[in-house]
Amino acid sequence: MRIKLSDERKNRITNALVDFYASEFDEELSAFRAERVVEFMLRQIGPSQYNQAIADVRKYMAQKIDDLDAEFYEPEARGDDADT
Repeated sequence: MRIKLSDERKNRITNALVDFYASEFDEELSAFRAERVVEFMLRQIGPSQYNQAIADVRKYMAQKIDDLDAEFYEPEARGDDADT
């Protein structure tokens, strides 16, 4: 899998999951188990989210490229206007 989290980000998400589990379910989730859940979710959801992000960026960039002519077009002088 190409999607990797930095150790810092993985720790933040793991800690957030432990806190979420405690507040929502009033049960303790060990950091070890929380990390396994994070890894599982990354494998299950990560690729589709990554692919959607790529598709969104591709669409955004295509729109920006299409806008280049409208945004930056400079009319050229016609041959008969060149002297004025």
